[in-house]
Order: sequence, then structure tokens, then C-alpha cells
Amino acid sequence: MSVQHFCKEKGITEQSFYVWRKRLRKQEPARFALVETGPARQNAAQTGLELVLVTGERLHIGAEVDPSLLRRVLEALRG
Repeated sequence: MSVQHFCKEKGITEQSFYVWRKRLRKQEPARFALVETGPARQNAAQTGLELVLVTGERLHIGAEVDPSLLRRVLEALRG
């Protein structure tokens, strides 16, 4: 499928397509990729979320976490 045809089908401009393609090519692959889904736990609202690393380690992130602190932790995990 040509880029022109793809963009027309998806309703985006070719310029937007190329900008996103360039942006996505520059990104480093994630060092953690396992995402588990399933039924919500009863205390999910209190827990926030849980990040499961490829190594099996789990990072529990509370709903009240400081966003700047979370950003620093994630940057440290990325190396």
C-alpha cells in the first residue's frame, strides 16, 4: 500500500505520516514490555498501577505518586 493511499484511508496528511515515522524510528525500544491484564482487584483504586518488568520484578505505583518522581524512576530504569 502506498503512503498516499494509507494516509487517505486513515484521514491523515502525508506530512503527518512522515513526521510520526521519523519520531517513532528515533525511539529506543522499551526495556520492559510485559503488561498483564485481567480482572480488577478490589483495591485497585488504592493501588494505582503495577509495572511488571521483563525480569519479573514488579513496581507498585500508588495513585498519589509525585509525577516528577515517577518520571525520574522511569528514566533510571531505562538506563
